[in-house]
Amino acid sequence: MSIYDYHFKTRDDKTVSLADYKGKVLLIVNTATGCGFTPQYEGLETLYKKYHDKGLEILDFPCDQFGHQAPGSDDEIHNFCVLRYNTTFDQQKKLEVNGDAADPLFTFLKTALPDDPEPKGMKNKLAMKGIAKLLKNTGEKGIINWNFTKFLVAKDGTPAFRFGPTDKPLDFEDKINSLLAA
Repeated sequence: MSIYDYHFKTRDDKTVSLADYKGKVLLIVNTATGCGFTPQYEGLETLYKKYHDKGLEILDFPCDQFGHQAPGSDDEIHNFCVLRYNTTFDQQKKLEVNGDAADPLFTFLKTALPDDPEPKGMKNKLAMKGIAKLLKNTGEKGIINWNFTKFLVAKDGTPAFRFGPTDKPLDFEDKINSLLAA
């Protein structure tokens, strides 16, 4: 299967095919509005403004699986992002990234890029490792350890890179440039 075989739901419950994004570089992120990494929205917006016209799309999927850090409705999350971080890319429908209810898109991404980068400098590293240990006990491949895990997908739909929560969006701008130039 290809990433283009998957669909997702928008926050207003419309189904969108990832095939609509053929030829684009995709940055797919599971986010949360009440997380210590929430300020990464600033970097995501910087990348979006700088590279959207060159072929970058950011697909933001709120996820409430990690410490209930994405409370609220899909519209409340969107309004928070717009008002607090001036985002111009859209937030999609809230979903799960791990477990039996994991969205198939994230299962595909986790299988394609199973190694979740080790968190660097996280204040709650112990909590994150505890959650990761519980999740690993399920036998699920490629679990996502926390909010703001980022997947970068090439123009041909190939998952190319996986970045952990502590990897700030601007830290891998060179990877985005290389995929846009390819």
